[in-house]
Amino acid sequence: MELKITTFDGKDAGSVTLSDEIFGLVPRRDLIQRCVVWQLAKRQRGTHKTKDRSEIWRTGKKLYAQKGTGGARHGSARVNLFRGGGRSFGPVVRSHAIDLPKKVRALALRHALSAKAKDGGIVIVDQASMAEGKTKALREQFGKLGFVSALIIDGAQVDENFALAARNIPNIDVLPIQGINVYDILRRRTLVLTRAAVDALEARFK
Repeated sequence: MELKITTFDGKDAGSVTLSDEIFGLVPRRDLIQRCVVWQLAKRQRGTHKTKDRSEIWRTGKKLYAQKGTGGARHGSARVNLFRGGGRSFGPVVRSHAIDLPKKVRALALRHALSAKAKDGGIVIVDQASMAEGKTKALREQFGKLGFVSALIIDGAQVDENFALAARNIPNIDVLPIQGINVYDILRRRTLVLTRAAVDALEARFK
């Protein structure tokens, strides 16, 4: 697959041939879905908590005699049957993370890249850098290129001025190549890769 390389000024900067092993697969929705679930499950904080009967501050004395009252048999007032009592089987502090094999994660990333390439949502730029970290100037460049919702992936190091200029623009994410992931690729309309990012991806999956 061959794509044109452009600059953020809209000028032509040549072309690049993308590997079919990374960008030319037939997308599998099941792999992509498994990876997204794995990512979102790790993000859950798991700090929800309710009190059980052992944590309720209330007397444990038997309410009334076992027999002779005509009512049900009750002991502690801390049980879940009473208002203010502990909750049975309530949520506890835990991790929601699930396991996903490393090879499945890598394959899901390739399928997500292939899905974006199939939809025509990949743009290759020469480099992502700016002389000054001015949001207004970068927003004008994005407007000319039609970037409304975009994930921009650079090489191992992201240009500091570019990151500063882009961080106040809504629906624009800037990540180094180490941070590329399936969920962020899918949640943005356009995937913008620099020449360094393409080289790093091909070296990673060789």
